[in-house]
Amino acid sequence: MIDKLKFPKEWDYRTIADLAENSKELFDDGDWIEAEYLTDSGIRLVQTGNIGEGIFKAKDKKKYISEKSFKLLKCKELNVGDILICRLADPAGRACILPDINEDKIITSVDVSIYRPNDDLVNRSFLVASMTTSKWFNEVRVRCGGSTRTRIARSELGKIKIPLPPLPEQRAIAKVLGSMDKAINANNQLIAQKELRKKWLMQNLLTGKKRLNGFGGEWKKIGAGELFKSFTRKGFENEELLSATQDRGIIPRNQLEGRVTMPSTGIKGYKLVEPGDFIISLRSFQGGLEYSYHRGVVSPAYIVLKPKEEINDEFYKQYYKSYEFIGRLATAVIGIRDGKQISYNDYCIVKIPHPSLEEQTAIAQVLQAADKELNLLKAKTDKLKEQKKGMMQVLLTGKKRLKLSKHNFKDLKG
Repeated sequence: MIDKLKFPKEWDYRTIADLAENSKELFDDGDWIEAEYLTDSGIRLVQTGNIGEGIFKAKDKKKYISEKSFKLLKCKELNVGDILICRLADPAGRACILPDINEDKIITSVDVSIYRPNDDLVNRSFLVASMTTSKWFNEVRVRCGGSTRTRIARSELGKIKIPLPPLPEQRAIAKVLGSMDKAINANNQLIAQKELRKKWLMQNLLTGKKRLNGFGGEWKKIGAGELFKSFTRKGFENEELLSATQDRGIIPRNQLEGRVTMPSTGIKGYKLVEPGDFIISLRSFQGGLEYSYHRGVVSPAYIVLKPKEEINDEFYKQYYKSYEFIGRLATAVIGIRDGKQISYNDYCIVKIPHPSLEEQTAIAQVLQAADKELNLLKAKTDKLKEQKKGMMQVLLTGKKRLKLSKHNFKDLKG
């Protein structure tokens, strides 16, 4: 509970119920939509997965129900501008404003509450921003109930209080935070464009469909076993323990997030890995091969690969994450999606490109430059998010106040 005295004297401290359009009804729950009612077209169903923390998340796979089911179930239609609050965990309390998603009719499920605030009391963008703070999620968490599925009742949602400045100041705060959102979204759109470009480069440069200036002739395709050999050395009990990850390659196990289980029988039988080695990891659906920049040991269930001749590590590191290689490996490994381990024999028969070392290096440099550009843009997004978080911590609590002139008040009335 936040002490009211910590807020500026002009601010109020109100429950969500106090701010509802109709405080007696508070807000509606969505409808019970069983799987049998779902169709490929008709009336759009917005689900919990569409609700991010402050943002509406579009999904490629959309859900619908028929007009007949809509009438049978007596579903409530959503309006553009409604605030949707997720009642289920992961986490419960996620909220966003429903944007115009170009649908004639929209409904939602029982796991989503439909909240329509009184616009004479609260600015919707300000309110949703307040619903993305740690205080909000802490309040939701302690009010959740249920043993099998953690859920918050709408009556409990209504009891949560938020700090509430005067409406003009709410609008001003929402405008500042909205400008940060625009900057984040613009940067994320640029990231999406660059990721598509990187994908195009991989699909074309790593397969020889497009050649860089100065290179020609047909590429050789050889069995992977002709270029890489299985390598096993054991008995390195003092080396660092490594793990295979699909997004960061081979990393020290102590860098894994969450609880790390250490082997109870010791690591005497673990295999030595050196920088530049590749690892065939278990049950991977994204290529199954990871690259190591580290020296250490890995589980004996993994297969350590070393090149038989000089190669450009980065070229093959990128190639092993390409759609072409993953497709070839999936063809060679029958039942991989049922959890089959990728064996060295499976790997050896996969045909992989073998351009000259010079061309490998040139392609690797292009792809590394694309990765560097992407990493810089992602770092910028992270920085913008941190800046927004910092603004929220001071603006939504009144620790910092925005200067509102008469001109500002006029601008912010809409």
